[in-house]
Amino acid sequence: MNELPEEKPTEEEEILKQDDEIIGRAFRGSLIVLLVVASVALLIWWLNQQDGQPEEVSEVTLIPVQIRDAVGAAPPLPFTDITVESGIEFVHDSGARGEKLLPETMGSGAAFCDIDRDGDPDLILASGRPWPWTEEDPPASTVRLWLNDGSGSFVESTEQWNLNTDCYATGIALGDIDGDQDLDLFIAAVGSNRLLINEGSKFRRIGVGTTVEGSEDSWSSSAGFFDADNDNDQDLFICEYVQWSRKKDIEVNYRLTGVGRAYGPPTNFAGTHCRLLINDGNGNFEDVSKAAGLEVEDSGTAVAKSLALLPVDVDQDGFIDVLVANDTTRNFMFRNLGDGTFDEVGEVVGLAYDGNGSTTGAMGLDVTDYRNDGSIGIVVANFSAEMTGLYRYWKKSNIFMDESINEGIGPPSRKSLSFGILFLDVDLDGRQDLIQANGHLEEEISTVQPGQEYRQAAQLFWNRGAGNGCFEEIPPQQTKDLGTPSVGRGLAFADIDGDGDLDLLMTQTGAPARLLRNDQNTGNHWIRIDPGDLPAGSWIECRQQNRSQRRVIGSTRSYLSQSERWVTFGLGSDDSAPEIIVRTAAGETLSRRSPGVDRTIEAPRSP
Repeated sequence: MNELPEEKPTEEEEILKQDDEIIGRAFRGSLIVLLVVASVALLIWWLNQQDGQPEEVSEVTLIPVQIRDAVGAAPPLPFTDITVESGIEFVHDSGARGEKLLPETMGSGAAFCDIDRDGDPDLILASGRPWPWTEEDPPASTVRLWLNDGSGSFVESTEQWNLNTDCYATGIALGDIDGDQDLDLFIAAVGSNRLLINEGSKFRRIGVGTTVEGSEDSWSSSAGFFDADNDNDQDLFICEYVQWSRKKDIEVNYRLTGVGRAYGPPTNFAGTHCRLLINDGNGNFEDVSKAAGLEVEDSGTAVAKSLALLPVDVDQDGFIDVLVANDTTRNFMFRNLGDGTFDEVGEVVGLAYDGNGSTTGAMGLDVTDYRNDGSIGIVVANFSAEMTGLYRYWKKSNIFMDESINEGIGPPSRKSLSFGILFLDVDLDGRQDLIQANGHLEEEISTVQPGQEYRQAAQLFWNRGAGNGCFEEIPPQQTKDLGTPSVGRGLAFADIDGDGDLDLLMTQTGAPARLLRNDQNTGNHWIRIDPGDLPAGSWIECRQQNRSQRRVIGSTRSYLSQSERWVTFGLGSDDSAPEIIVRTAAGETLSRRSPGVDRTIEAPRSP
């Protein structure tokens, strides 16, 4: 990659310029629309006058207007860093020793999961490791486990659970692959992957040398378990990033003026293919990626440079689709055809590009019904100088629309370089807020791009309800420790202390993980649902008087990470007993009434 020109405008200046252009285009478009509407209204009025005097109106019938979610000021939304006091001691090793190799910038993930089946979320953290050619001794394990005592305090149990893998770990995925009700562990890696079976009190590695582990020269990123073929077992979807090697990276020789060799984008590395491994029901997997339609190519060249996936039944036909975030190439939507195959329709449905028709440096993904109106919102974390993408989908339209600017996320997110991203109801008011973890790739970025920083504050966008933009950015100083500048990468949530609200774990590259306790104090009510064996990617609904909320079941979301499996609904000040509704793949509707609020209940089941 050539050096940057000396006189190139700073990124901050470029952002301001582009924002002015966007606002200008929007203003001109709005002005034209207003003129057309005014002209039509004038014409209608003139035509009506030709029919004589208007009739006298003797009675007016008012149309009742239903007030949606009330809009007010955001409550205090502080998060407190409790990493050390909770017992978490973990520093990520990116392997960086001066060569500036691409994997060192990407970080590793985290997972909240109930490993010991005691009803509270435990924590798994992944790390890179020293590169083999440095001849440094690797750690005992690059994947480590902490068990939760139920109050938000953790005890490391890595050794006791026989976690002794030294791979360069990236993403984490958990699922019960053998039907014994325990969560098994898949570790994506730079190099061969790992699959570990949970035997109740320890892990055992299986699949050595099989298709699950992949090749030594592969680079797997995020992964997730879901039922791809509707046979009631857990299949495995693996995102592959780029065709990378140390030799290729050094040959690319990306440089920054005034810095020298630097971390570069993936544009000079060839793409790959996503992988789908079908479970035979006993934990044995067959790679069906090509036959299933996952090998996407343009003119014979692999398109995928995949960093995140999201299993979700977009069209609500009972078959789980898969959304994929691709870095600098178009995003995918694999529509599940119900016969074990998928059709990639990202361009057709409007998810492939941003609102300007451009590809983006897409990193993380999440989904929810953020307006509580039956639509679907997909959020995509992007590179700096690119807005976080917010795509809204209506089943009746079969198309996504980029609503990032309209909903208030666009301009505030453009300066940040974002990775992990999550919808969660921070203040339990019944509306899904948005949090994204931010951090640059290059430690010296501020020397060549004034206004840009290596460590960046996470952003919290409070959902104030449908209307003139759903989301409002909360200043970092008002979110307490969440606003501390970090080299943010993975992001996961769980209620670690049993108080009903959702806490966060943020990973960093080359730095400590950060456990952030949610200290909101609104007094709002909540209900938590144990989904049991309901399919990951399906929807669950909470109805309470005239309000309905929906969430997607499943842990696979964000970036390289997994959140807890329980589904949390904030209820605001309403303490009426909510009704929980799910719809099965067979089209059956199941429901149950909760006995009250501020508790955890099981999801409705078939009789």
